[in-house]
Amino acid sequence: MKSLNLFAAIVLATLTASCGNNPGSKKSSFSLQITNAKKTYKPSDALSVSVTNKDGMEIDSVVYSLRDKKVAVSVKNKPQTISLAHEKLGKDSLKATIYADGDQYETKTAFTLLAQSKPELFTYKILETYPHDVNAFTQGLEFEGDTLYESTGKYGHSTLRKTNYKTGEVIQQVKLDNQYFGEGLTILNNKVYQLTWQAGKGFIYDEGTLKQTGTFAYNKSKEGWGLCHSESKVYKSDGTEKIWVLNPETMAEIDHIELYTHTSRIPKVNELEWVEGKIYANVWEQSSVAIINPKNGAVEGVIDLDGLKEKVTQHPDLNVMNGIAYKGEKDILYITGKYWDKLFKVQVVKK
Repeated sequence: MKSLNLFAAIVLATLTASCGNNPGSKKSSFSLQITNAKKTYKPSDALSVSVTNKDGMEIDSVVYSLRDKKVAVSVKNKPQTISLAHEKLGKDSLKATIYADGDQYETKTAFTLLAQSKPELFTYKILETYPHDVNAFTQGLEFEGDTLYESTGKYGHSTLRKTNYKTGEVIQQVKLDNQYFGEGLTILNNKVYQLTWQAGKGFIYDEGTLKQTGTFAYNKSKEGWGLCHSESKVYKSDGTEKIWVLNPETMAEIDHIELYTHTSRIPKVNELEWVEGKIYANVWEQSSVAIINPKNGAVEGVIDLDGLKEKVTQHPDLNVMNGIAYKGEKDILYITGKYWDKLFKVQVVKK
């Protein structure tokens, strides 16, 4: 049985403290103290915090912020308790803004917030096998009704296509210009959204005709990897541990979550699928899918799909698993990979 070694643990950032003052203000000796400080925290933890000051300055008030959001206000430096129950996971800094002697100072303490619990482990059972284009470097996969939409990659070979998933037949396709490397896709409000890898933009198509109707730009995310959507949000991976939250009207990046288990971050997040309120994420070069809480980034489950790649025709160009599609069938996923000649209908079962 495979364990969480499916995801190699990354060394977590240790708890460090730093202090300073606003540009132009006098040097500060304030520091932020966390009672019983730890290297990492869980959502069940609460931080008991206060500020120390070697200069003996009288503190008027302290404002505590987490991810640029005010979480507590202290009068005269009274100790505060800050709950982490509803915070997003990942590396962060708790910031204290101190008002003293008519001046303003800042001090920060870095920490890492991990998932509360160990992910639940799942495996699979193959229900059906269908043909798949062996020349498709699959980057994105999504059903709209019975039609399977697919985005393929590689410079000079990238496409957006509609396919008959039962026969593998390509019903319709458009080819991207040679300068673009196609990546993930999603379908929302009769529009198909397709990412490119490193061009800094994505394409918008009419769902019925596949005629390109527009583009959208990336912002803080440097690359495009995977896309999926809920009823109100679009989610985009960029090859790191981050999944970006996009405005579905403008496709602008408005927020992000970071993927963490109870022990480590999960990097190289690739193809995405929205399944019953969760984000399913294929991690690049891993035969596994992470089940993610979209609110805080917690990896709540891991589907071990090891052995699936060995069931397709083996050839020199065969590449990694990358393609998750959900058709509304409970516990059923459709899985393929880059240059795979098969699409698998699998049932997800607990280990």
